[in-house]
Amino acid sequence: MTGTIGANIRHLREQRGWSQARLAREVCRVAGLQGEPVGRQEVSRWETGKRTPREWLPFLAAALGVSAEALTAPQAPTETPLPTLADFLPEEDPLAPLSARTGRRIGAGTADDLQKRAHGLRLADDVLAGGDLMRPALRELRSAVRIYREATHTEDVGRQLLIQIVELAQIAGWIASDAGQHMEAERIYRLGLSAADKARDATLAGHLLGSLAYQRTNTGDVKEGLTMARAALVNASEAPPRARALYLDRVAWAHTQTGEAQPAMRALGEASEALAQHDGEEEPAYLYWVDAGELQVMESRVYTELRRPLRAVPLLRDVLSRYDATHTRELALYLSWLAVALADANEPEEAASTAERVITLSADVASERTSERVRVVLARLEAFKDVPEVRALLDNVA
Repeated sequence: MTGTIGANIRHLREQRGWSQARLAREVCRVAGLQGEPVGRQEVSRWETGKRTPREWLPFLAAALGVSAEALTAPQAPTETPLPTLADFLPEEDPLAPLSARTGRRIGAGTADDLQKRAHGLRLADDVLAGGDLMRPALRELRSAVRIYREATHTEDVGRQLLIQIVELAQIAGWIASDAGQHMEAERIYRLGLSAADKARDATLAGHLLGSLAYQRTNTGDVKEGLTMARAALVNASEAPPRARALYLDRVAWAHTQTGEAQPAMRALGEASEALAQHDGEEEPAYLYWVDAGELQVMESRVYTELRRPLRAVPLLRDVLSRYDATHTRELALYLSWLAVALADANEPEEAASTAERVITLSADVASERTSERVRVVLARLEAFKDVPEVRALLDNVA
């Protein structure tokens, strides 16, 4: 029932083009309450099924313009649901080798093939969204787990297989999160953490934990996200430079979401210092995308969230002037931060023009992240609804 209520709340909220923060305000207004006893994080918990609205249910229904029964009624499926981890892996411990292995004996070449397939998924994720990649990602993960459990191999080859399971779990979890399947993403990440522990690979474990921390931070569980991000950094102290830079980026983002500006800026500075230590040494292939440009993107996002548009806007414009237009999802995301920063800089006309590009780019992208950013941008532009360009955009969307 909790899952049904959460799905209905989210569906009705999105129909109205409201952000979670907007719905929280509307619930408080309907309830006649001062301040914000219900905030964005609470709405996020309702939608993800972590909490049940209970006494808030009638106020939620009134705010959304439906009956309380409509919030608890099952939704008719409108499309084929995305697969889940349970659809692809056995119910028992998926990393437990079979007592009597019947598969062929395999060598290091099989692990190398899996690594190439994981890297192929990462490259696909650069240009495709989570909703398009969920099934192939889980199929690849299932294949790797099956090989590890059923085939015979040496201990060293077994460890290499586990490492590839971790890599596949990281990219599959990221893809699931992008598709809005956050509970599935967490299950996948935790499978990867188990495999990293078995493989005794602290760097990969940090990457998985950092990915989970990033999701927790972005879905409202900010304190837990910060705790996880810090743990990923501490537990992988011997990680190569670009991995440490990535971990510090996630720490900076978590601090930003808790409103802690100075710790966020310190973490960004430390990330740049870590990246500067990279001197062409051999590093895991999954770090290929961590570079100065990626750190600049995070810096600009941090400045946007901290409402420092004079710093955010030039950084974002610089990033966007060099960005690969084939990476539609990321382009839409970065433009969404620019739209918000322009609104904060009291440039509503340019913000509206940028927001229109975001909406156009996002229209055919099966990504929950871009959908959420569209909602954030539109909510931010509500403050300028009397500006003709903004009014025209909001009317078009409506």
